[in-house]
This record gives sequence, structure tokens and C-alpha cells, in this order.
Amino acid sequence: QVQLVESGGGLVQAGGSLRLSCTASGRTFSSYAMGWFRQAPGKEREFVAAISWSSESYVDSVKGRFTISRDNAKNTVHLQMNSLKPEDTAVYYCAASEHPSYYTGVSEFYRYWGQGTQVTVSS
Repeated sequence: QVQLVESGGGLVQAGGSLRLSCTASGRTFSSYAMGWFRQAPGKEREFVAAISWSSESYVDSVKGRFTISRDNAKNTVHLQMNSLKPEDTAVYYCAASEHPSYYTGVSEFYRYWGQGTQVTVSS
């Protein structure tokens, strides 16, 4: 069992930055690939980024603006979000996966989920 807790969301103006964090407890954090997803009101949940032991993947809409990183010593994964746009407004979720195709962003490949943190970008 893995428990995930997100933090760092908030309200920011367009063009600004936020850094989301997700802290894990339970089984060995380093054995999981970690991902960030988001869900805007009235929309389906969307893959944002994922990181394993050696590689990262991003949805096209955030490439060059968002960076995912992990600190296995602190059981933490971060999402640095720069040049934020109003369309980035959503609840952001952290998730953990043991599936070899975690990088495809298919949510069914992620077994554990956090409760989410709200990110609101004003225009």
C-alpha cells in the first residue's frame, strides 16, 4: 500500500509559476514510476507527466513549460510548472505505477492516487 499526498497548489496569474509536490509513504517509493494527472471542470482526467528511474515523459501541451523530478531519498516527486496558462487550471493528482507502460499516461496503469491539489491560473 502506498499513500500519496499532494501539496503546492494555489492561485497564480498567467505567466507565473507553481511547484507541486507529492510525498509518498508505505512501500518502497523508488520502485514506482510516478505520474501527474489533471482534471479540469467538465473534462476527463488528463495525463501531464511521468518519471521513472531514468526517463521522463510529458503531454505535448506542457512540454517546455513543466518539469517533473523525483527525490527518492525524500520519497517525493515534484512538478515545476512555469509559464502557466489559464487552460492549466485543474485539480492535479499524483499517482504511482508499477506498470511497464506507465509512460503512455494511461490512468489504468496507475495503482495509487493522491487526493489532488487545486491549481487555478487567472488571466
